[in-house]
Amino acid sequence: MSALETPSLFKLTLPRIVLFGFVAIAIAWIVFRLAFPNSPTFFAGVQPHNLGARAGQLAPCPNTPNCVNSQSPNLENAIAPLTYDGSAAEAMDRLQALVRSTPRTQILAQTEDYLYAEFSSRWLGFVDDVEFLLDEPSQKINVRSASRLGESDLGANRQRIEALRAEF
Repeated sequence: MSALETPSLFKLTLPRIVLFGFVAIAIAWIVFRLAFPNSPTFFAGVQPHNLGARAGQLAPCPNTPNCVNSQSPNLENAIAPLTYDGSAAEAMDRLQALVRSTPRTQILAQTEDYLYAEFSSRWLGFVDDVEFLLDEPSQKINVRSASRLGESDLGANRQRIEALRAEF
């Protein structure tokens, strides 16, 4: 190699420029998410307008696998409600504390028998809407957890509810 030749590693070709660009964007994104973990991203989506309890029912799941609902007749979306012993007020207090202690979670609405929270994913900031509705006579807490964006959540909503159930 002559003194004027650059080593092949440092030759700027289009594929290398694209690769370095992607690496730079990925590093910037990771730094941003580490510095501002609770800030919304363009993956947050828009809050649905059908949230809340109506006549003792949570909104049904859409026809996508990225939602679970303990009141759903559809087996793909069905999940068992949470159960509790003791008083309803104690159960809701325990649930509220559990949800508050979950990272990247924000409680947006709460009454004595209803709790609504947003859960955000760590790296991309996808937002899932999670609702809990107390059914005092049966000592159950119905639950609905749904992704705002996409078709599939790779089971994230189901896993979240099962993890909350295990801690509850």
